[in-house]
Amino acid sequence: MSYMLEIRNIHKTFNKGTINEKKALDGVNLNLNPGDFVTIIGGNGAGKSTTLNAIAGTWLVDDGNIIVDGTDITRLPEHKRAIYLGRVFQDPMTGTAATMSIEENMAIAARRGEHRGLGWGISRKEREEYKRQLKSLNLGLEDRLSSKVGLLSGGQRQAITLLMAAAKRPKLLLLDEHTAALDPKTAAKVLEISDRIIEENHLTAMMVTHNMKDAIAHGNRLIMMHEGRIIYDVSGEEKKKLHVSDLLAKFEEASGDEFANDRMMLG
Repeated sequence: MSYMLEIRNIHKTFNKGTINEKKALDGVNLNLNPGDFVTIIGGNGAGKSTTLNAIAGTWLVDDGNIIVDGTDITRLPEHKRAIYLGRVFQDPMTGTAATMSIEENMAIAARRGEHRGLGWGISRKEREEYKRQLKSLNLGLEDRLSSKVGLLSGGQRQAITLLMAAAKRPKLLLLDEHTAALDPKTAAKVLEISDRIIEENHLTAMMVTHNMKDAIAHGNRLIMMHEGRIIYDVSGEEKKKLHVSDLLAKFEEASGDEFANDRMMLG
């Protein structure tokens, strides 16, 4: 079976040769099957967001290859990768145009990659489709198509951004701590919407999170990173049985004395 994503031995060092040199990715290898929903956890600077940025093309990797559904995108600039990827960021302000209406934002997402603007208007059929999608969120947004997105709450914006990111059924959906800026109740709602959108559209997804409980509760596979490497990869039934204490133990085991020492220093 062919993979939806192949990451082959990627490396990335920032500020090479300076006093601020930081090895962010140190030989990351990862294969995702179509339909995999992978959660990624790890401490600060572990390489979680750096991995997502490498896939998205925010900057190019130093070595290695990134292959999406058989196409090597390693050297493609960020804008040329957009046809393969959907992405939701941590900041609810990113990913939508605040001064435009909900329906205009959704139309832009739906027409991504087509060479024409919005000058020709939004058809009744499109409007009905946007209403249907918004209704599924249960946030009362289906009656607010002409509302400016900037007036919405963070949770409402993230929910719309999820719909937009999934609009063209991307090969890969990247969720970069997309609930971190939300209160716990709203975060839980956005995660529930994420699960449903991924499932209904049969998407392959990666979600970076700081929340170990969320990492265990969502997706079919969990990856832990430390110092730019993947140190733990668990899926299926084994993942379902995990507890936060198991992950903490794994982390301690993989990072040796460091984690214990860090904790002692912090303690």
